[in-house]
Amino acid sequence: MSVPTSQRTALIIEDDPDIRELLATTLRMNGFTTVEASSGLEGLAALAEHSPDLITLDLNLPDLDGVEVCRQCRASTDAYIVMVTARQDEIDRLIGLEIGADDFIGKPFSPRELSARVSAMFRRPRTGAGPGPAPVPVSDGNALLRHNDLTMDVEGRVVALDGQELALTRIEFDLLETLLTGAQRVWTREALLNRVWGEGWSQDHHLVEVHIRNLRKKLGEDTSNPRFIRTVRGVGYRMTPGDTGR
Repeated sequence: MSVPTSQRTALIIEDDPDIRELLATTLRMNGFTTVEASSGLEGLAALAEHSPDLITLDLNLPDLDGVEVCRQCRASTDAYIVMVTARQDEIDRLIGLEIGADDFIGKPFSPRELSARVSAMFRRPRTGAGPGPAPVPVSDGNALLRHNDLTMDVEGRVVALDGQELALTRIEFDLLETLLTGAQRVWTREALLNRVWGEGWSQDHHLVEVHIRNLRKKLGEDTSNPRFIRTVRGVGYRMTPGDTGR
C-alpha cells in the first residue's frame, strides 16, 4: 500500500545497517525521500537540516538513548515518530513514558506492516508540539466541546481543564475528541482503534488501554469515581453523565 505524498521526507535513525536499508527501501516504495542516520546525535543533526515529515527511531542507539532522542525530536518538530525496538516488552514501557511517539513497532517487522502503520498515521491530522499548561483564551468563533469543567477547542486542538491547558499527545487528543463527540455512546476498543488509528490497524486493544490510562492521568481521574471517562466492563469506554455540549 502506497502513502499519498508530495515531497515527503522520512528520517531513519537506526544503527543496524540491514534494518536501516529495509526501512529506507520500504519508505521509498511508499513515496518518501529518505535520510539515514546511524546514531542519535547524527539523527538530531539531520532533523535540523531536513525537517522530515516522518521519523523512525531505534530504541537502542550506540550513543544517546532512543527515548531521549525522541524527547528532543518532539520538542522541535511535529513529525510523526515511530519507535523501533527489538524487545516486545519495551513497547509497554515506551507508551507509559509519554515521550511523544506516535507508534511503536517491534523487530522483526514486515514491510507491509510498516506501510500500513505509516498510512494510518498520515490519515490523522498533524499538530505542532504544544506548550506547557497555560491559561487558555476561548474564542466564540471556535468549535468547542464541553464536558463539566473540561473544554475542547476542536479546530485549535486545545484542551483545557478548569481553564488550564492540558499537554495532550496527538493520540490522546483524538481519543478524547472521539469520546466527547460520541456523547453517551459506548465505544469498543476496536471502534476506537479504527477511528483514531485508522481502518486496517492491527487489533491490539492493549494500545487503546494504555493511552486511555495516560489520558485519565492527565485529567486527574479517580478511576473509582471518574469525572470524565467511564469503563464499561467487557465492552469499552464512554463519557460520564454530565454537562456536555457545544
